[in-house]
Amino acid sequence: MIIYGLAILSFSFIIGQWLGELLGKLLGINSNVGGVGFAMIILMLLKEVFERKGWWKPEMILGIDFWNKMYIPVVIAMAASLNVKSAISSGNLAILVGILPVILGFAVFPFLMKTFKQ
Repeated sequence: MIIYGLAILSFSFIIGQWLGELLGKLLGINSNVGGVGFAMIILMLLKEVFERKGWWKPEMILGIDFWNKMYIPVVIAMAASLNVKSAISSGNLAILVGILPVILGFAVFPFLMKTFKQ
């Protein structure tokens, strides 16, 4: 079952990277735009579909957990350093676009916590 979890993760990653490359080309950027994010969304959706159909086994999570502990922190660290370098070299608009979502997140988070508190 660990192999199946790893296969689902790999499938999600490959499709996510493909979608990121496709989005980059559509935007006229010669780069991957959001491939890892797409992969995460696909993985979450596949997990939900598999759980509803009864195909998801608890052992499958072990294949995903292995790469979660190894891969995700490395990718996030690499992406963060590249994003900061790109934002600083791209000018004020890129820095503004990076700061605004963070401010919006801090503003909306308390509201969400009050609304969905159980």
